Amino acid sequence: MRGRRLLRHLFSDQWSVRRAFPPAALRGIRDTIAAQEKRHGGELRFAVEASLPLLQLWRGLDARARALDLFSQLRVWDTEHNSGVLIYLLLADKRVEIVADRGIHNKVGDTAWETICGEMQRAFAEGRFEHGANFGVVAISDLLASHFPPTGARRNELPNEPVVL
Repeated sequence: MRGRRLLRHLFSDQWSVRRAFPPAALRGIRDTIAAQEKRHGGELRFAVEASLPLLQLWRGLDARARALDLFSQLRVWDTEHNSGVLIYLLLADKRVEIVADRGIHNKVGDTAWETICGEMQRAFAEGRFEHGANFGVVAISDLLASHFPPTGARRNELPNEPVVL
């Protein structure tokens, strides 16, 4: 299994990301994030990575650990109401991970995130990458809207632009 995973990561590159998420798709995801954030007091980030570096693979890093690392690096945890959510896609492993800050996670729990990840992974398996990403953004926004409704003037605390690593 380790050898297969290594090969998948070696043959996944930036072209893999561009095929799955051409510039128009990334703009569409950005626009969906911007529109959805008007519905709630949370913040969303979308990050996609073709593969992990060889050293990280050798050490056994998985998609969840990488998502947690990016949650910190991208400062998704640093929102006023602890309501930031990261959607992370590792293309080589075909894995989606959602990492939510404690403010929203304590209200929603693991089952909701796992359900959304499952739906996104099904769309990605069918080659519908933009659809899967936008589905995730909207589904997470539905949860955020029910627990963190918008209040007064809204300040965008995190960039809406998808991160391609």
